[in-house]
Amino acid sequence: MKYSIEEMKPSDWEQVKDIYLEGINTGIATFQSEAPAWNAWDRGHVDSCRLVARLDDKVLGWVALSPTSTRECYSGVVEVSIYVGEKYRGNAIGTNLLKRIVEQSEEKGIWTLYCAIIRENIKSIEMHKKCGFREIGIRERIAKMPNGMWHDVVLMERRSKVVGIG
Repeated sequence: MKYSIEEMKPSDWEQVKDIYLEGINTGIATFQSEAPAWNAWDRGHVDSCRLVARLDDKVLGWVALSPTSTRECYSGVVEVSIYVGEKYRGNAIGTNLLKRIVEQSEEKGIWTLYCAIIRENIKSIEMHKKCGFREIGIRERIAKMPNGMWHDVVLMERRSKVVGIG
């Protein structure tokens, strides 16, 4: 499958939101129970480092970064969100998006990418490991789904070998 990885545009939001909803519906991609409105999502994510995998006018997957703190000392530490459309999983789209966001984040001076993955989401954990992330801990029964089921999350990070090494 030949697709491109491009900057996410506000006009991509409906497709991005639909992919996010597919993730929500898996029950292992996020603790969120609904997708936010564009303005709320936009405010919660870093302005740069928002990418989509695109085939013609179709968004296949997306990745974006969120700040982990407002404190200046943590300005180079961000959380990664990545989702691939249900029909397109298993085609290395997530891996390619994640590799590109690593490159782009380093260009922007980011030294640590962080994620908290629901323990049952084995494919996401494996993908992150393939892209240089390491497991740094487990948070047991940290949050529960709307159905009342509690889940652990695997904390992972990727520390840049280029930025913030001095």
